[in-house]
Amino acid sequence: MRVLLLHSDYLRFEAKKKAIKDAEAIEKQDGGADNVLVVFIAAEKPDESNPESVAEQLVDDVKETAKKVGAESIALYPYAHLSSDLSSPAVARKILDMAYEKLVDDFKTIKAPFGWYKSFELRCKGHPLSELSRTILPAGAEKRVSAALEKEGKLKSSWYVLDVNGILTPVADFDFKGHESLRKFSEYEMSKSRAVKEEPPHVRLMRSHELVDYEPGSDQGNLRWYPKGYLIKSLLEEHVSNMVSSYGGMRVETPIMYAYDHPQLSKYLNRFPARQYVLESGGREFFLRFAACFGQYLMKHDMTISYKNLPLKLYELSHYSFRYEQSGELVGLRRLRAFTMPDMHTLVEGIDEAKNEFLEQYRLSLKWMADLGLDFEVGIRFVREFYEENREFAHELVKIIKKPVLVEIWDERPFYFVMKFEFNFVDSLDKASALSTVQIDIENTERFDITYIDEDGCEKYPLMLHASISGSIDRNLYALLEQAYIKQVAGDKPMLPLWLSPTQVRILPLSDEFLPLAEDVSKRIEDSGIRVDVDDRSISVGKKIREAEMEWIPRIVVVGGKEKSSGVFSVRVRESGEQVEMSLDRLIGEVKEKIEVFPFRPLPLPKMLSKRPRFV
Repeated sequence: MRVLLLHSDYLRFEAKKKAIKDAEAIEKQDGGADNVLVVFIAAEKPDESNPESVAEQLVDDVKETAKKVGAESIALYPYAHLSSDLSSPAVARKILDMAYEKLVDDFKTIKAPFGWYKSFELRCKGHPLSELSRTILPAGAEKRVSAALEKEGKLKSSWYVLDVNGILTPVADFDFKGHESLRKFSEYEMSKSRAVKEEPPHVRLMRSHELVDYEPGSDQGNLRWYPKGYLIKSLLEEHVSNMVSSYGGMRVETPIMYAYDHPQLSKYLNRFPARQYVLESGGREFFLRFAACFGQYLMKHDMTISYKNLPLKLYELSHYSFRYEQSGELVGLRRLRAFTMPDMHTLVEGIDEAKNEFLEQYRLSLKWMADLGLDFEVGIRFVREFYEENREFAHELVKIIKKPVLVEIWDERPFYFVMKFEFNFVDSLDKASALSTVQIDIENTERFDITYIDEDGCEKYPLMLHASISGSIDRNLYALLEQAYIKQVAGDKPMLPLWLSPTQVRILPLSDEFLPLAEDVSKRIEDSGIRVDVDDRSISVGKKIREAEMEWIPRIVVVGGKEKSSGVFSVRVRESGEQVEMSLDRLIGEVKEKIEVFPFRPLPLPKMLSKRPRFV
């Protein structure tokens, strides 16, 4: 069962028409409640094996949550959209009715009619516990869930804000004035709710710009990339790979599937909070990797390493990694089941070298965020004992970033690492998503018997850092589109960074008479290493300009008789909104100056717009 709990000021609903043949008979079309815990419910096929168990677990969870948030009433709301693996209507109705009967004696409880299309309106309260998601499995159901994932759901932690002066303040006592984005990030992290109630704006943008789209022929969370989207993805991949290579990362490639019965891998699965895809082959069970850790661990185990080789960095651009994320969390590019993630693992001698490399990778991640122009908030997580022993190190991270950060502290170590940082983007719906991240791992070199020979000829276990300097490549595009939307709402022109824009310069001939001139101009620009296209369609120049603006083209150049005779062009500069007179050499030089430090790939579509197909 999938469950979404929203503590709301009110809920109002109205049954419109039957959605299924055996819809519940109702006497009243509408209903509602105030100060209500709204419980959206989708019963799934595994629930059919033991609906009584599912109902009991649901009731226990709802009662506990209602008491915690101080809800005066409960509304059970059947909501099939939370899952793509629905149970039979009879089982779903049975669970709903059983839960209602168990709740109604202790709480003012209402039940939205089952099997009806309904309109509804609610206002979520917006406090840290007002949005929660749950997955409930019937007792006895076989499940492949790591011990770490189960433990994560029960994990107790303390939340603080660490400021630039090194003062650690409980979140409840911190003054967020001037730090609104950090407040949103803190509330999101503390709520632990990842489900999305409405479509984020980047989904419309990724489709309207013909970048990425859903793939109805595949599993949820597996997307199709169109030529312009693939170009952006490739440039991001190349840039982060170049950064890691310059830092000393040695690039490798490893398999995407591994055996469940491998002794070390099975133990690691239970220390990492992720859901796996499982498949069978030759009578054995395998899982698809959720990061590039597995192959790199096994490769390091087989290597001969001395202290002279440390720090030792292996890097893989994982095409692809797989996580069986919950269906209520899958939307657009923010959270996927198949994604591309650069993964680097660094072996170091001890904790001092680990902290030095951690700082270098932290700074490298800062450069990545700056190159994309992304706003972000920082989250740092510690085991309490490690934090107490390394307070100055934690403070140094904050001084580098020059703004307060969210800190989560665990009293016990739930995973294999003692600390990690994440750079998080907060989107237009106030949802946060982790991008860059680094962890200090103190377990896995011993688990996988990865050793090095020290100066005295003794065999020792190194420590290991896990780093993704960019985080998921797919999620970076989500952040870029969401930030463009946020800027548009604020009154600025939305755009992608110039080096990532599929078309960097567009030439608009005033008429067919000037098409040869447009082709000559575009050839000079193209030969200079700039992506340029020509709008040769038989439509008005005004419409060409409007469509170029809608495509976020960074530089728009109109060519006609005046430009032909003078050699001076009027260029629309998207960042400033200005129209600037400049020579062709100046235009080329101005664009090249902004993109020359970044990777380049040619235009992914025909140069002439009249020859382009439509993908959406």
